[in-house]
Amino acid sequence: MMARKDRGLHRLAAVLYGCLKRARPIIITTIAMGAGTLPIAIGFGAEPSFRAPMAITVIGGLITSTLLSLFVIPVAYTYVDDLLGFGKKWLIKPATT
Repeated sequence: MMARKDRGLHRLAAVLYGCLKRARPIIITTIAMGAGTLPIAIGFGAEPSFRAPMAITVIGGLITSTLLSLFVIPVAYTYVDDLLGFGKKWLIKPATT
């Protein structure tokens, strides 16, 4: 992570910093897209029986991707970082003199 290298932050602080920095654009995009597809999902407009299922799917995908981006991916990053740290610790042994 850039915040970890550039600012010298610990992993948890860097993950929280990254989430806070990304949260606003992600949430604004989700709200804008959801508001745009909500009338179609409700059934306003021409041919609602044809377009409503697609709009509902788009809204569900937006909610899912928002949750993944803000919560699941940072947690997965910490697990992968722990795994890499564990692997480096056991694979790279210090030279004995």
